[in-house]
Amino acid sequence: MYAGVDIGGTTTQVVLCAPDLTVLDRAEVPTPAAEGGQAMTDAALGALAGLLARTPGRLLGVGVGAAGIVDTDAGRVLVASDSFHGWAGFEVTATIRGALGVPAYLDNDVNAFLRGEAAKGAVAGVPHVLGMTLGTGVGGALWLDGALYEGPHGAAGEIGHVPGFGDLPCTCGGRGHLETLASGRAIGRRYGERTGRAGLTAGAVAAAADTGDPDAAVVYEEAGAALARAILITAGLVDVTAYVVGGGVSRAWHLLEPAVRKALAAEPPVSGRPVSVVRARLGSDAVAVGAASRARDELAPDTRAYEVGEPSLES
Repeated sequence: MYAGVDIGGTTTQVVLCAPDLTVLDRAEVPTPAAEGGQAMTDAALGALAGLLARTPGRLLGVGVGAAGIVDTDAGRVLVASDSFHGWAGFEVTATIRGALGVPAYLDNDVNAFLRGEAAKGAVAGVPHVLGMTLGTGVGGALWLDGALYEGPHGAAGEIGHVPGFGDLPCTCGGRGHLETLASGRAIGRRYGERTGRAGLTAGAVAAAADTGDPDAAVVYEEAGAALARAILITAGLVDVTAYVVGGGVSRAWHLLEPAVRKALAAEPPVSGRPVSVVRARLGSDAVAVGAASRARDELAPDTRAYEVGEPSLES
């Protein structure tokens, strides 16, 4: 078996997977983000111990997906948001190896998300994909020739922080990034600016749009148009025409998708190839399954559950 761990700011998801990445069992525990790296890994290890106790099999390796900037080779977190205390610099894989005696691997959570969707989710078997997660912020990852492409500095695919989307300040310190229009935080803020109703979540704004609130509908329409612009930028730069969108904001896909399709129809990529945009299929399992797939592929690459072929997605 292979274990996958998704350490998020609020909860930690743990899955046990068969070699074909079928989820055998799963658990969710609160993330003690304010208590430091050791407490966070201990919480994940405790959840995994419970799964191992009730699931017959032998654990071969563990993959971890973590928010922030990570050093995948060294297995530690380099930069984390201020919601995590004692996380930056923490030796994640060494700690897990020491506790379990099996190999462990670390990925950025968005990279792990795309690994999961490419191995067992909505874009399984598709050789070239951009994955985007729309949550508190906007993350991106790039899958080329059937493998994750991280780039020379580990930042390939980070479409959420490419400028050209207006002039609003971004949480990273830049301006006019995709995140200022399409993240959950941005959707709530922009709706508040239009209506004076501050502090609403993206989910609450989506609920308002579903009841006919025109301001809520406009905010989601603008977010969808921005997503389409990001897709067209990527298609023009790297000739990728398959996209998978996940994260909490994607639950309102019925509000985002019409604007995405309208913008793509108005200005198709220069290649002339049709663009396929799908919602993620694995839901809250995506990062953990992707982390497990990293461990599986590192330890037994011939057991991959997919083969690279031509895209066969429904638009």
